[in-house]
Order: sequence, then C-alpha cells, then structure tokens
Amino acid sequence: MRRTMMAVLLMTAFAVPAYAQLGSILKKGEDAKKKVDDLTITEDEERQIGEDISVKLREKYGVVQDPAVHKYVALVGTTLAQLSDRPNLKWTFIVLDTDGVNAFAAPGGYVHITRGALALAQNEAELADVLGHEIGHVNKKHTVNAIKNGNYLNATANATRNDVVKKYAEVGYGMTLENKFDRDQEQQSDEIAMTLANKSGYSAGGLGTFLTRLTERNKDQKERSGFFASHQEMTSRLSQISKYISSQKLTAASLVAARYGSKIAYKPVPITAVAQVAPPTAGAAPAAEKPASSGGGKFGMAGLSGLGKEKSGSQTVSSAGSRGLNPDRDAKGGPVKTLVVVTVSAADLAEFKKGIAG
Repeated sequence: MRRTMMAVLLMTAFAVPAYAQLGSILKKGEDAKKKVDDLTITEDEERQIGEDISVKLREKYGVVQDPAVHKYVALVGTTLAQLSDRPNLKWTFIVLDTDGVNAFAAPGGYVHITRGALALAQNEAELADVLGHEIGHVNKKHTVNAIKNGNYLNATANATRNDVVKKYAEVGYGMTLENKFDRDQEQQSDEIAMTLANKSGYSAGGLGTFLTRLTERNKDQKERSGFFASHQEMTSRLSQISKYISSQKLTAASLVAARYGSKIAYKPVPITAVAQVAPPTAGAAPAAEKPASSGGGKFGMAGLSGLGKEKSGSQTVSSAGSRGLNPDRDAKGGPVKTLVVVTVSAADLAEFKKGIAG
C-alpha cells in the first residue's frame, strides 16, 4: 500500500508542473491573440502596408510610363478623394501597364487602374465611378479590417510590430489581387463611388454603364475574371446601383466624354486576345513559415494563408481562352515597373473641375 501511495504522489508531483506549463502556454496564446484582435493599425502603418502591396502590383503588371495619362487619372481621382471621408491621405493614382481590365485599392491611399480598364471606359464619369469604388475601399479600410477580422493570421507571442505590418502586407496583396471583399464591402464601395461622383458633378450611372459593358465583354467566360471578381452576381449588383441612384436622388449628369477621348487613346482588347502569363500552379501555397524565435517581441503572426505569394511565371501563352482561368488577373504586364510621379496643384485641380460642369 505504501509503495502504491508513493507512486501516486510521484505521478502527481510531475503532473502538476506539466499542467501548469500547458496552462501557461495556452494563456500566452490567448494573450497573443488578444493583442492581434486589439491591434490598431496607425495611418503610417496603413500607408506602409499599401506601399508594399502597390510595389507587388507594379512588379506584376508594370506601369504605364506616360506622365500625361497619370496626371489625368490623378486629377479625376483627386477630385473625388478630396470629397471623401479621408481627404488628407497621400492619395496616389497609378496606371498599370496591362490589357487586363482591373482596378485595385491598397490601404493608405494607393489606387491602381489598368490600361485595359481605361480602354474599356468611354467617358470621364465612368472613370470617376471606377476610381471612386476603389477610394471607397480605402476610406473604409476594407483590406486591413478583412485581415484583422478573418482567419488569415495566427497569433504567436514573439513577433515585433514591424513583423505584424509585414504580415498584413503579405496577406493584403493576395486579397487585393483576388478582389477578396465581401458583398457588404463591395456594395458600400459602390455607394461611396456614386455619392462622390455625384458630388463632383459626374453621372453616378457611369458605374452601371461600365459594368454592363464589362459583363458583355466577359459573357463567354465560365469564371468571373479580374475586376470585381468577388462581387455578387452582376444582375443583382446593377439593380442595387439603380435603386441607390434613385433613392438618393443622384441627379448629376456630366459624362465629360470629349475630354476623356482627348486624354485616353487606348483601344480595348477582347478578353480572348489578352496576352497571359503562367498563373500560380494549383495549390501553390507557400511552405508553412517557421515560427519566430522566442525573442520577447510585442505581437505575433506566425501562420498565414497562402494568399499573396504566387509564383508569377514569365511564360506567355497565346490567349486567355486557351486556359479559361482568370484572364484579367493573369494578364501579361509591361516591362517597366517604375512609379510615375506627378504633382496635382490646387490651381490644376480648380481648372480641371471647370471642365466637369461643361
């Protein structure tokens, strides 16, 4: 009996520290998760995240090296951004050098539109509505909030705040490239776009007109492609757009077609003729990242989803139709990645706005 009691006592002596250690580990995990949940991304960090995403987009698609085109797009975009909830962001408008029809918003004020989207649009009001949609995503911090609220990041206890910001940028690039916004976010951005366009004097109906033309272009595609790929079915979306214009009495009517035609000379390319690069291989998620060493950092984000780390191939295929995957996302980009910096002065903007009223 005594031996049995001694054995029980020994087992208990070892079990208590083990349980306490497990409890400590669980507590650290809970604390790390709380730090993630409670983390507020500052405006400077948001800008850093957006800059990292923008660099990746420019590397993928290249940048149109025409300052006049960039200045024109920046004038349209700045006109809207100044009327938005965040007029003081350092708004940056970038034209990507690809025939794919797409637009991307990155946190902190980075708005990208492709040469293909400019070619598909037919007037300044349509351009304003498309840029306004992306401005809406930035204004409401949709990318940052989606990362924070989703299961994209796993908490650990030992990464620095700078590590966290880098992780946000990595995941954010994948979300941006795939247009990973939910229906509520997309509808909210549509409404912001139409409201800003109307306040600026543009027809809010330009958004529906552009999307209708895009739908016709993509009618033979089995998969939704590129621009707004994650949106609800287009018929429902167009109906919501029409209802919003009516309910909010958005009556501005300027299209500014002549000025648009004088500034943008690109011609649309049929989706089956858009040159492609090899897409990520199926299941090309990156290998699991190694946990950071226990260095006593402030935050932790060891685990990531596979978003944003595709291996971008350089192999060009003859046409989008030969693959049937995502022709606009996988469109071949231009060779020059350099950012084109333009300056929009108050005088430039005042003169530009005169042309909206006609």
